[in-house]
Amino acid sequence: MLVNLIWGAGFVVVDDVIKVMPVYTFNALRFTLAALTLLPLLFINTKQVHNQESAQGSIPKLLKTGFGLGFLLFLGFTLQALGLLYTSVSNTGFITGLCVPMVPVIGFLLFRTKVGREVWISVVIATIGIYLLTMGDKMTLNIGDVLVALGALCYACHISLMDKYGDGFPVVKLSIVQLSAVACFSIIAALINGFVDTQSSYPPISEQLSNVRVVAGIFYSAVLGSAFAYWAQTASQRIIEPHKIALIFATEPVFAHITAYFALGEHLGFQGWVGAALIIIGMLYSELGGKRKAKLQPLDQMASPSE
Repeated sequence: MLVNLIWGAGFVVVDDVIKVMPVYTFNALRFTLAALTLLPLLFINTKQVHNQESAQGSIPKLLKTGFGLGFLLFLGFTLQALGLLYTSVSNTGFITGLCVPMVPVIGFLLFRTKVGREVWISVVIATIGIYLLTMGDKMTLNIGDVLVALGALCYACHISLMDKYGDGFPVVKLSIVQLSAVACFSIIAALINGFVDTQSSYPPISEQLSNVRVVAGIFYSAVLGSAFAYWAQTASQRIIEPHKIALIFATEPVFAHITAYFALGEHLGFQGWVGAALIIIGMLYSELGGKRKAKLQPLDQMASPSE
């Protein structure tokens, strides 16, 4: 629950930082720091990692898998952060939650994994919910909502591919490679963006890094929202039943809205609340409505499935 509180509040933190610092620069700093923060776990868990070496495969295979999965994470985090520039924190939190019912659908489309009736019902419920939340009476689609939804789709693809290709590697090593990949792709994107956008409205990088709120936001997102969240979520999923995990993960967008309400004064309105409620119902029913007992993966996409 603490991890979901950190992730939910993290939407407000990121929204604050990207007003001063470009998205790509922020992600480059965030994920570089997150990868470095996880490095000590390699030494702490030396014995556990050694016991998994036989299942790990070659270093090139680890890098290939990690950077492939990391590219999806890069797209997901980038689209989500860019979406925050144009839509509300509350909408971002609830729309990101759509990756939960998306996962089994993506698994069906990519690997023909059996999908229960409850999943398709959940997708319909969540789709109605996103319509009420994002369009409502105005009948206009916010570009930010579209970007966040595409980010949620990338997260869902990442979870499905992680389940298919990530089991053969130690969690810590694969996570560090993925975080490093996101950092590398973000650095490349930041450099390209710097050459293309010569008339940037952002202040110089030295001024950005002298802003206490920006530095605090980077450390919050990297250390708490990524490194700590990875460790806590992975450890907890080993002892918590899947149905409880589903209920806990459904609180992330709720925490996002509560934080946005007090920090930014955001209000969903009656129709928005109905849409948000339908998204939550869709999330829960996709996991609790049938006989499937598969574990949910983290919405923040930091960890591979527990061994």
